[in-house]
Amino acid sequence: MSQTKNPKILDTIAIITKRNIITHKDEVFELVKYLKKKGKKILFDNNSAPLMGNELGHKKEKLLREADMVICLGGDGTLLKTARRMGNKKVPVLGVNMGTLGFLTETTPEKMYGALDRVFKNNYVIDRRFILRITVYRDGEKIYTNLALNDAVINQGLFARLIDLRLEVNQRKIIEFEADGIIVATPTGSTAHALSAGGPIVHPSVYSFVVVPVCPASLSVRPIVIPNDRQLKLVVQTHRVKEHVGLTLDGQETFDLEYGDEIKIRKSSRWFDMIRLTGGNYYKMLRSKLHWGD
Repeated sequence: MSQTKNPKILDTIAIITKRNIITHKDEVFELVKYLKKKGKKILFDNNSAPLMGNELGHKKEKLLREADMVICLGGDGTLLKTARRMGNKKVPVLGVNMGTLGFLTETTPEKMYGALDRVFKNNYVIDRRFILRITVYRDGEKIYTNLALNDAVINQGLFARLIDLRLEVNQRKIIEFEADGIIVATPTGSTAHALSAGGPIVHPSVYSFVVVPVCPASLSVRPIVIPNDRQLKLVVQTHRVKEHVGLTLDGQETFDLEYGDEIKIRKSSRWFDMIRLTGGNYYKMLRSKLHWGD
């Protein structure tokens, strides 16, 4: 996490929302009124624009290029989708929880305006999270690439059988094993699927990959934390290609894998900057939202 040193001018504000934002249309209208009173230029995504009548909607990629700041109305899923479309421009994102858990979000609709008052006075810190770059190679050819803020998961959806996998780090073999799958998570994602599979909670400032085998055949195959300046490679060695071995990113994007596919994972050059108002008290967040230690 890094303290904001140079006050940033936040003139153009993008509103990115969850898909069914119509259930919160009154909150959107009030937010727009507030921003207009502040003299801000407002950009709408394709979900929120229809609520505003004649306003033009834009894809997330365009909003993230043109905005000085993003207000993200939704839950963790909306933030994850936004992070995967982040370009090289560092745009601070304020998450407003309109979902369920909202572990990544910073505020609620009830507290949003007090939060924005502080942000526009440059009274906030940036919680900077690194993003995964995942690339799939088949027969030596790159066939798919994408980003993930939380995790990349390889698993088998239709049959309860084990997958044969090989893990390499910087082209060195680490292990060959059988399991239901494997999770490669960032510290951000260490509190998501990886935690449910028995992985550790990793503080966001520890720049690392969290590698968690899912239900391995051998009890000696345990989770491992690896520095994120390495490149990981996973090789699908199971021959049962008809059983739909798949790659899932952030629980949202999927890609079908085949025998022999190589999945390379590294730290992306892109970052995701989330606005924090309380000094980034990560441990308090664990206690309040995950009930850690209760």
